[in-house]
Order: sequence, then C-alpha cells, then structure tokens
Amino acid sequence: MHCIKCGCEESKVVDSRSIEEGNSIRRRRECLNCKYRFTTYEKLEYTPIIVVKKNGLRQQFDRDKVINGILRACEKRPVSIEEIEKVVDEIEMELHNSLDKEIEATKIGEMVTNKLRTLDEIAYVRFASVYRQFKDINEFKRELNNLLK
Repeated sequence: MHCIKCGCEESKVVDSRSIEEGNSIRRRRECLNCKYRFTTYEKLEYTPIIVVKKNGLRQQFDRDKVINGILRACEKRPVSIEEIEKVVDEIEMELHNSLDKEIEATKIGEMVTNKLRTLDEIAYVRFASVYRQFKDINEFKRELNNLLK
C-alpha cells in the first residue's frame, strides 16, 4: 500500500475493524517513512457463480431460489429458518470455494438433497421427489428404501 503523502510502499497497520457485517475491513495505517496515517478498506470480492440450467441457459446463482425450494420442502416440519439459512450458507461457500465458476443446476440440487438428508428426512424426500422428478411410486419407494438403509 503506497502512502498517499510520500509514496513510500512500507506501512504498518495501526487499527483494524470489521465493517459491513464482516464483509469488509477498515484499516488505519501509518507510513513507516513519514509517519502519515491513512485509511484503507479491504472488501471480499466474489466472482459470480453462473448456474447452467438443464436447457443450457445460464444465469447467476440466486440463493433466494435455493432458500425457497428448501422452505417448500420443510413446510410444516420442525426446521427453523436459521437452519435453512445455515444450509444455504454452506452450499454457497462450497460453490465459491470450488474452482468452477460455472456449475450445473443438477449439482446444486444434489448438494441440497445431501444437506436435507441430515437435516430432516421428510424434507429430504419431498425435495428429492420434485428435484429428481419421480415418475411413479416405484421411484419414490426406491428412494425411501435407500433412506432406510
């Protein structure tokens, strides 16, 4: 970081504090050459995640869509909104940490089903039946048998 007064590249951090709900850091710095103090801001930069739909269309990842899908699956179940948001936070973090910036919608669906399997079995079966588009009762039965194993 260059000092805005003398241009020196060497500075030390005097104070740091988190801002914007932890997404940014405000730092007070002091130039090691001229002792001038200045403020810098660091902000976490996310590269947008692009979701590739089954029909080939691409759109930006929308966490609200994932939350709504899980909410429908968890309707009338003892699952709190905090638990649902935690699941979506975990999924979103995994997506950001992956090297892929384009992800198939089916992979996100699998991530949701895996998380729901441990969160609530009924919500898991509800979500899986819609996500996997069960054609008949036998597919539903197979999924239930897999869950019971």
